[in-house]
Amino acid sequence: MKKRLVELLAVLCILGIFAVPAALAAGDNEKPDKVTKWVFQPCFDSSDAGWANGIVPWIKAVEEATEGTIKIELQPAGAITSGSEAFGATAAGMLDVYAGWATVYGGDMPEGMLAFGMAMGANNWRDSWAAMFGDPKYRIGDIVQKAANDRNLQWVGWTSQGPNAMFTKFPVNKWEDLSGKKMRAGGPHALFHAAMGGAPVSMGGGDIYTAIKLGTIDGTYWDTGGIDDMAFHEVIKYAIMPGWCPSQHQEIYVNLDKWNALNQWQRDRINGVFMSTYFETSRMHDEGVEEAKQILIDAGGEVIYMSEEEVKRMREKAIADVWPKVAEKSEAAAKGVALWKQFLMDIGEL
Repeated sequence: MKKRLVELLAVLCILGIFAVPAALAAGDNEKPDKVTKWVFQPCFDSSDAGWANGIVPWIKAVEEATEGTIKIELQPAGAITSGSEAFGATAAGMLDVYAGWATVYGGDMPEGMLAFGMAMGANNWRDSWAAMFGDPKYRIGDIVQKAANDRNLQWVGWTSQGPNAMFTKFPVNKWEDLSGKKMRAGGPHALFHAAMGGAPVSMGGGDIYTAIKLGTIDGTYWDTGGIDDMAFHEVIKYAIMPGWCPSQHQEIYVNLDKWNALNQWQRDRINGVFMSTYFETSRMHDEGVEEAKQILIDAGGEVIYMSEEEVKRMREKAIADVWPKVAEKSEAAAKGVALWKQFLMDIGEL
């Protein structure tokens, strides 16, 4: 009898061990009772076009999709930590959510440059989506996600800000016109400008206007929709399209520990708005690009559209001289660069 009792207790214990996870698994796919609060600090403030046309719509979509079980407090750069430190602070758990460009130009995560936008790469957000996620032949986004996970982050949002144009005091009709010109440029656009014979100058966004006005620099690379946000139309004469990158992007990351603390229902809901917010915010940025160009024209400026022949010529030079510098930063970056090149070849851009 004693032996049968022990056996029965053993069976009950085993059933109990498996019953608890089963119950948890069921709840994991249901709307949770508690509210999770996140603090979101990007590497920029509300003056950037990426604020209203990128992160604000994403926050709204996430809060609605998770039915109020996630609440996000948005703070500008500098509120908790500096913009340059925000990416690392999110990885460390000091911040919950971060947004920026190639993790501030790829220094902390070079694979982010694959998502930021390659020099003279995809022409628009639709092609960008196809290469990163839409076509299973490429799935470059998986490379970026793994790199983010390796740094204790989860990539949760993305938006195309349209062309990152050259805003200059001088006309540019071919890449040789950039030779010797001092342009504010960082990370990947600095690699591009140097490859075209120019002199890249590193400086904070808040210093660009004065530097152009005083003649310290000849212009800057910036997302086209940000012309009026930064009042560049007051100090520059030309906007050169498509600039160094026809479809520049901004990414959003969540601390991986905070991500894993959510249940599966919440994670699925957030993943479910990744694509919809990408297309929504990319269209919003595109509308802002047209408005900004008109503001420049109304201020007496000029928009220069480079010829198809020159764009092709510049793309070939960028792929030959700039892309290898991105590829050499890591094995994963090299794999992504190869996939980007194959994608452009497959769609007839090379």
